Amino acid sequence: MDTPYNKDSLTLLGTVAMGTGVMIGAGIFALTGQVAELAGALFPLAFLLAAIICGFSAYTYIKVSNKYPSAGGIAMILKKAYGETTVTGAAALLMAFSMIISESLVARTFAAYTLQLFDVGKDTLLVPILAVGLIIAAFLVNIAGNKVIGTVSKVTAVIKIGGILIFALVALWAAGFSFQAAESASAAADGSATGFLAAVALAILAYKGFTTITNSGGEVVDPQKNVGRAIMISLAICLVVYILVALAVSSTLTIDEIVTARDYSLAEAARPAIGQYGLWFTVAIAIIATASGVLASIFAVSRMLAMLTDMKLIPHSHFGMPGNIQKHTLVYTVVAAGLLAAFFDLSRIAAMGAIFYLIMDIIIHWGVYRNLHEDVNANRAVLLTAILLDLVVLSAFLIMKVASDPMIIAISLGGIVLIFGFEKLYLRPIRDRERQGAHDAHA
Repeated sequence: MDTPYNKDSLTLLGTVAMGTGVMIGAGIFALTGQVAELAGALFPLAFLLAAIICGFSAYTYIKVSNKYPSAGGIAMILKKAYGETTVTGAAALLMAFSMIISESLVARTFAAYTLQLFDVGKDTLLVPILAVGLIIAAFLVNIAGNKVIGTVSKVTAVIKIGGILIFALVALWAAGFSFQAAESASAAADGSATGFLAAVALAILAYKGFTTITNSGGEVVDPQKNVGRAIMISLAICLVVYILVALAVSSTLTIDEIVTARDYSLAEAARPAIGQYGLWFTVAIAIIATASGVLASIFAVSRMLAMLTDMKLIPHSHFGMPGNIQKHTLVYTVVAAGLLAAFFDLSRIAAMGAIFYLIMDIIIHWGVYRNLHEDVNANRAVLLTAILLDLVVLSAFLIMKVASDPMIIAISLGGIVLIFGFEKLYLRPIRDRERQGAHDAHA
């Protein structure tokens, strides 16, 4: 394959920065309002439960990656668990599309926060225009290579984590460190058990960036040790940041106010807590966080698509473009993310991302549970717990969305059927030729 994977090009610090870059960009700014809308006053706890569930999920990825570090981590795990089959290709594509969906989610969040600096409506065409512009800018940085990406990720990770912590602490200080739960004037926002679990499903998207680390395993220094370390450090950092911010927003705004400003809830929380300068500061941090999140996610998903091409699980065409397969998959990623950012709103993008990711996650756990647990020395009870937790929150999320937005459920499930059908049709003639070749060789 002509895709150059740069072994030892990502240090532990750089890998943690990349993982937190994806997670914090998506989690805090894109999802806080939506999680609060579903969970009600207990929404900070939704981020805590999501972190626990992701901890169980991370166990599977760490166990396999420790033995088989790869630049196409998710695809590699699926291949080890299921072989070069339709399930492997389709589940890997689900992960890739989930990551692309996240890119569009964060890109639209970037636009929503940026426009808080100007007196324009939230439904303006500037939202998709700015979102697509960010995706294109991230593409240009990505083609500059790993060193540039690593440097940008480190710098932005420090700025945004420090800035978000400052926002949280100042907002809590302004509220007298009361840590009081946000109140709601409407019963609809009070949150049921199903709504809380559905909120956890969305909050999981705030942590799933740890898979970005798995996807870059072959490029991490000493991957057998540092992939697992980077994943756990990233999850821990994000949990602390998310809980502090959720408490800060909860202490400043009511649930109804958070829901009204769900696309830019942190900026709205900054207004009464810190004033106009606080608003500008929060928007600046949001811009840095979301931009770096898109940058890191595009880096990871392009590597994954290149790996799937190398495994002959998806087709590839140069379309007359120069350069290697990595450059081509970057283009495909940017085009797909740009289309989603242009035509879907934040709520629907997040819903699609949660459904795709959780189904893929269950498939991975099941494959390792059935076929790999002895090879990678994984505890089957932990694997089964990860599956059950995913199923519970996914079921709750589907129940909520069937009632509120059945169209996005139909689009998501239809997309899953198309992905599996495409993989089956694509792989059938390849497998037929391989069987015929083996038969001829033995004739």
